Amino acid sequence: MGSFSIWHLVILAVIVLLLFGGRGKLSGLMGDAAKGVRAFRDGLKGDEDPSNADTNSAPLPKPDKDKDKA
Repeated sequence: MGSFSIWHLVILAVIVLLLFGGRGKLSGLMGDAAKGVRAFRDGLKGDEDPSNADTNSAPLPKPDKDKDKA
């Protein structure tokens, strides 16, 4: 009951071949995922609006009482 049958070993071999077989399919998938994450980060960096980036440098509006004296 606690041992593996031939079918368990066949299924395990098929899974291993799917993951690691061929020309590095797993490493290719991980490389594609890394490229996607990098593109997402670059996209987030590019969303900043340069005209709204420095809102603290704009002068404050004058109060109404100071506008009449000028």
